[in-house]
Amino acid sequence: MRIPLELQTLLEDGIIDQVLRQLKSGKEASVYVVRCGAEVRCAKVYKDMAQRSFQQRAQYQEGRKVRGSRQARAMARSTRYGRKEQEAAWKNTEVDVLYRLVAAGVRVPQPFGFFSGVLLMELISDGQGNSAPRLGEVALSPQQAIDVHLFLIGQVVRMLCSGLIHGDLSEFNVLVDAQGPVIIDFPQAVNAAGNNNALAMLERDVGNITETLGHFAPELLATRYAAEMWELFGKGELTPETRLSGIVVEDEIAPDVGEVVHAIDDAREEAVRRQLGREAAQAG
Repeated sequence: MRIPLELQTLLEDGIIDQVLRQLKSGKEASVYVVRCGAEVRCAKVYKDMAQRSFQQRAQYQEGRKVRGSRQARAMARSTRYGRKEQEAAWKNTEVDVLYRLVAAGVRVPQPFGFFSGVLLMELISDGQGNSAPRLGEVALSPQQAIDVHLFLIGQVVRMLCSGLIHGDLSEFNVLVDAQGPVIIDFPQAVNAAGNNNALAMLERDVGNITETLGHFAPELLATRYAAEMWELFGKGELTPETRLSGIVVEDEIAPDVGEVVHAIDDAREEAVRRQLGREAAQAG
């Protein structure tokens, strides 16, 4: 196994003591199982991405806070320095989000720090030292699927109450250990209040989980939890303890087009009267 330079640095600095094996490799990061003293943990080594990826990430980064005006200007202009700052911000997001969600009571891997492009965190295992299976790899009874769905909807609510949306939630980034589901992979987490795409991403997250679990319990496919929680969030009424129904009643009263046109005409006439009044006053 070839050990990446980033992990070599952590070995030399004594932050980790041994690289045991590679767990997985993806487009944005590779994950390794490492030993830190007596503890076995997970090391996520982020890869540097080409400029094309910044365009794909733009919809996620909208609304995120930037350290200073210089960084913001450079990132907006996509200068060399700006791309470097954007890359650093993307990598730092996940560890910041993990600490925030742990504090909010969301089941995510416990982070243990971010060192030279490497995120150290809890290894979610199956009890035998192997990585826990993904949600899509687990067979469930209809009732188990309903229970898992209810739990994950509660986790999404807790994230939203913390001002965050996962942004890429699916069967591939939910692990299932002996205690239940654990949500992973947060570099694309979305600022719920500051991103114009927030509702669409929330609906996609909830839809992905519902579709996966709907294979075992088809009645879940008729639920509309995303719309319900978003409506309450917008009103400031959503809390982690909110009991959702999954039902959204649409307003079936069609708008009175004639009344709307009449109101527009009245407003237009009032504007004309005010303009004529101002002109008359100036002439006098």
